[in-house]
Parts: sequence; C-alpha cells; structure tokens
Amino acid sequence: MKRAFITLSLLITLFFSVTSQSAEKNNIMWLDLSGMWTRFTCPDSVDYYMDRIVDCGFNTVIIDVKNTGSAVGFKSHIAPRLIDWKGVKIDPSYDYLDVVLRSARRHGLTAYAAFNIFCESYPHFKRGVLAGDTLRWRSMNYVAGKGIIPAPENEGPGTAFCNPALREVQEYEQSVLLECASRYPIDGVMVDRCRYDNITSDFSPESRSMFEEYAGVKLDRFPEDIYEWVPQPDGTYARVDGPHFKKWLEWRASVIYNFFKDTRDKLKALNPDLKFGAYTGAWYPSYYEVGVNWAGPEYDPSQHFDWATPRYRDYALAPLLDLYTNGNYYKNISLDDYYRSNGLVKNETDSEWQSGDHLCVEGACRYSRMLLGGRPFQGGMYVVDYDTDVNEFKRALEMNYRHSDGVMVFELYHIIRTGWFDALKEVLNPTDISTQNTYKK
Repeated sequence: MKRAFITLSLLITLFFSVTSQSAEKNNIMWLDLSGMWTRFTCPDSVDYYMDRIVDCGFNTVIIDVKNTGSAVGFKSHIAPRLIDWKGVKIDPSYDYLDVVLRSARRHGLTAYAAFNIFCESYPHFKRGVLAGDTLRWRSMNYVAGKGIIPAPENEGPGTAFCNPALREVQEYEQSVLLECASRYPIDGVMVDRCRYDNITSDFSPESRSMFEEYAGVKLDRFPEDIYEWVPQPDGTYARVDGPHFKKWLEWRASVIYNFFKDTRDKLKALNPDLKFGAYTGAWYPSYYEVGVNWAGPEYDPSQHFDWATPRYRDYALAPLLDLYTNGNYYKNISLDDYYRSNGLVKNETDSEWQSGDHLCVEGACRYSRMLLGGRPFQGGMYVVDYDTDVNEFKRALEMNYRHSDGVMVFELYHIIRTGWFDALKEVLNPTDISTQNTYKK
C-alpha cells in the first residue's frame, strides 16, 4: 500500500505547535521482572538499587510484574506465578512485588505495577497460559507464504500473542490487573504490549465475524478482502491491500480503544486515585499495524496518511491515560543525526522499512508533543541502543529530558550491566555532583 509521507516540520506547521503543560519533570526507571529477578529476590539488594535510583534523580519506578510468558511477580490466584527463573528459585512465601513496593515507598518513589497484556506465551520455553482450553485464545496470523497459522507456530518471534478482540481474553487480562490493584497499594497500573502482535494478526473466524458486524459488510474473500500476500519474481511477497483494509485498521483500533476505556473504568471504580498509564512505540505513522492510536482526538491522521479513515481519530487513547511514555528507540539522536543517516528505520512492530524525521529521538519527542495535543509524556529510551558509547547514551538521555516531561529509562538491568549510574546522575541530578557535564552534544 502506498504510504503518505510528510515531514515533522511540515506537520507542525500544518497543525499546531505546543509546549509542555507539565512544570515538573517525571523521571521514570523501569524495573524489568526478568532482568531484575536475580537481584530483586534479595531485600537488601532491592534497597541498595533503590538508593542508587533516587541518587540518580528518578522519582518514579515502574515495577514490571507480568512478563510476556504470562507469569506474575506477586501472589496471584489467577495468573501463574514466577517462582523459578534464570536458575534462581524463590520460597513461595517471598512476595516479589510486596518487597520491591515497600522499598520504593521507603525511598519516596511513586510506584506503578506494569503488565504485559496480550502477549501470553514463551513458545520456545514452553511457558505461558496458551495451552489446553486457552489455545483458542491464540492469535491467528496471516503469514506470507504460509497462510493463516497460530501465532506460537510462527517462526521467529520468541513470544506469542492472544487475539485482543476476544472477550474472554480481555476479561482475563482485566482480572489480573484488578487483583493486583485490589491487594497492593500501588500508585498506578502501566500496560505494555496492549496491542495486536503485528499487521498479520488476527485473522481468526471470530475476528472475521466481529469485523463484519462492525463494518456492516459480508466478506466474500477472506483474508483477501482485507489484504493478500502476492508472490514476487524474486521470491518475496508483496502485500496488496483489499477493499476493506482501511476499515479493518479502524476496527482493530476500536478493539484496543474499547479495551483501554473499559479497563480504565474498572480500575477507577476500584480506586478513583489509581493512575492508569501506557507504554507504546513512538513510531506513530506505522503504529497502525498493531491497532493503536496513541494520539489525542484533536489530531486527524486521515488528513496526512492514506491508511487512516476519518473515524480513526475516534479511537485516540491519549485522553484515557494519566501517564504515557513512548519508546524513542533510535540510535540517531538529533534531527541532524537523522538527516546525515540513510533515513531508513525498521522498528520492532514494522512490516517494512520506514523513513521520516520522526525516526530519531529529537524528532520523536517533537512529533509526540504535537500528536498528543500538549498532554504530558515521558520520552522512553532503550539503553542497549547506545551500548558501546556512554556519550551517545547521555546525549539521548538529555534529548529526551529536554523535549519531553521527563525520561523513562528501559531498564535498570542494563544500567547495572553497563555501570552507567554516574552518566544518569550527570544529566538528571547534576546539582548533586561536583563535576560539570563534559559529554559531547
């Protein structure tokens, strides 16, 4: 499908330019359940790293408590519990979330519990809830050269998604969130991977039926009425979009929006003070592939992109969120860096290479500000993107901090691995050190 391309600067000129509405920066450290498992199964180690987090200038932690293999780091009566991982087995009496949360409280940190939502299996490790009766939850992916196959059978991904449109899947995910929020004094809930797997999912009979009802149509050819993988002379496949492709994208966005809205309503009914947050990729022009419109409703993507219907804006998530952080996961940091590059980027969820000056840290922050209508957000960064160069890491950190309402660093395990605590402190808490910032900008 032909994609409309429009530069960041032109978009801002055509639409509007706004500045941050938040005076105080919210600096967030992500505590990954898998990454921190070996250290956070010891209370003394938890306190040690909380000290370091605060010293570096962070005021919020996101405690990952549900991984992509379904297991949770708290005493749940619903989801499988993580007891044994990476060679470290805990006593069942040890409550991971309770220990980490208490330490965060002692250190004056705001604490969110994070949940991977629609990703529910590690097929290669044979872990996850997608087994037995729940196999019907599996996303059915329309894969080039293979047809429609269950997600766990698709070679490549280390994780497998459910079908987000199934009501029983949604109810299961909500039950885990509500259980945690009702039993632990968390400040909020953060959802991750609250989306479709990619453009190939979900093509189950249930999704076909729900789409037909939503669109008021009867599909004569499925999935070809949505799109078709057409073999090319060089052995590759090209996606040729069918007559209902754009409406299909709109429907998928409605599925995710309605789940967000219903989940927020249930959490707020449980505790009106509970915050509801989300974490998505920053690459909005291609994020339609996973069914997520994270912009504000003021923005109409149909004016700029030929994949969007006029109704796509009705499913904008931004007004539903109390906290939003995006993954500005780019090696190119400034706009000048991007302009000097070859201009091509393929993000985690993309089916094709993308171009556009939103595909760098500075551009993504400016673009996000415009799309969100000035609502606050934290620019997210992946430490691994700068693994070999601490100066580039500090440049990216400073760029996110300057152009958003704080930073989200993903994640503590990689800071420990690289030893970059001083680098964090130089940017986020410079008044607490005697040296000046000397990194190259």
